Amino acid sequence: MIANEAVRRLQAILPPHCLLLAREDLKPFETDGLTAYRNTPDAVALPETEEQLKQVLAACRETGTPVVFRGAGTGLSGGALPVDGAVLLAMTKFSRILAIDPLARTARVQPGVRNLAISEAAAQYGLYYAPDPSSQIACSIGGNVAENSGGVHCLKYGLTVHNVLALRALTIEGEELVIGEGALDIPGYDLLALMTGSEGMLAVILEITVKLLPKPERAQVILAAFDDVGKGGAAVGAIISGGVLPAGLEMMDRLAIEAAEAFVHAGYPLDAEAILLVEVDGTQEEVSEDVMRVRDILLAAGATEVRTAKDDAEQKRFWAGRKAAFPAVGRLSPDYYCMDGTIPRKTLPAVLTRIAELSREYALPVANVFHAGDGNLHPLILYDANQPGATEKAERLGADILELCVAHGGTITGEHGVGLEKIDQMCVQFAPAELEAFHGVKACFDPDGLLNPGKAVPTLHRCAEYGAMHVKGGALPFPELPRF
Repeated sequence: MIANEAVRRLQAILPPHCLLLAREDLKPFETDGLTAYRNTPDAVALPETEEQLKQVLAACRETGTPVVFRGAGTGLSGGALPVDGAVLLAMTKFSRILAIDPLARTARVQPGVRNLAISEAAAQYGLYYAPDPSSQIACSIGGNVAENSGGVHCLKYGLTVHNVLALRALTIEGEELVIGEGALDIPGYDLLALMTGSEGMLAVILEITVKLLPKPERAQVILAAFDDVGKGGAAVGAIISGGVLPAGLEMMDRLAIEAAEAFVHAGYPLDAEAILLVEVDGTQEEVSEDVMRVRDILLAAGATEVRTAKDDAEQKRFWAGRKAAFPAVGRLSPDYYCMDGTIPRKTLPAVLTRIAELSREYALPVANVFHAGDGNLHPLILYDANQPGATEKAERLGADILELCVAHGGTITGEHGVGLEKIDQMCVQFAPAELEAFHGVKACFDPDGLLNPGKAVPTLHRCAEYGAMHVKGGALPFPELPRF
């Protein structure tokens, strides 16, 4: 439970409608998009001004109360999951677009601004904000910075970290930081990249300056069907090595295709084992040339059908099916567990084959929807949480998939963050010295460990326990650590 003194301090700072304490008001904040994990917060603070925010952080620091930051709640790794005895600090009221500079092609916004709202506001200047997570109609830009979010166009235009130029942030000790200067390069350490993807563990973001891009003259989407998932995976590498850098390169397997088609009626071929969606953009001449090159590559890679969107309406339907894949798969099963790992493109066929084998071994269906161009996998594990042990079984399969990614030279997250969900797999990917370095960085910003405790970076003690429970190849990971 949160300390009474902390509650009294918060009540003196915030008006009643900005501090939630009643259980019925707290329940909507008990989880994020990763609904497998739930924990009702003790208190939710919704400051409306920076002065209120500063006072809330000061009260928490002085009473030793942990703080968990929350944006729109669309995260998929449990990063915004409430912690017992903590204040959940929601940034939703900081939702203003402060300035758009069409000449510099930048937008300065508060953290609660929706991702899509930036592009909507910039459209009058022929500009847009490139990173486009599937949740872009709802997710906040502050949450995107916290998780370093991507989207279907991240292959060509990058993740959030490649599109943020400057941040203004506030540490738990009340120090205001201005990181970045809106320029392409600044002297000193790259603190901008450090803060992006830090999952609310270092500071709270007050303002974000993002890069805007001119809308391309033309964009064209190509749909390719394959009778084998491995062929589709191999085609991804063939497109890149063929000299084409698509704006988007997405892949879906049969289960995901069937779900999306039933939900959106996108026009997907239901007899395909996998489809690729390839979007090329640029000038009229560039797109025409790239479309022909991509068609030739796809056919040579074994595509059974290659279809170019005939008009803007069909193009939107193709993307609508991909964007709606997660909710569409939700119609197939009472529950699903969405994973997020990244692998080198060349390993796609082998990893997809092994995921199919794991699916059979666990007797749990897996629908694959992913950013194929940069190897960012999103296997959706279908299960029924009402069945005893089913949730734990799905989590074990998810852990095996993440460790499979690491074994193939990849990483346990591409854009969803670590949060609580993947914290044990951090023990697989990183050595003790690396984890100690991560904790050292956090201590520089948050010496008392009050910001989002227990998330993203495991303790060495936890890794020792995880290793003791997961003996692999006859040996324990981190044998140098004591077994508590």
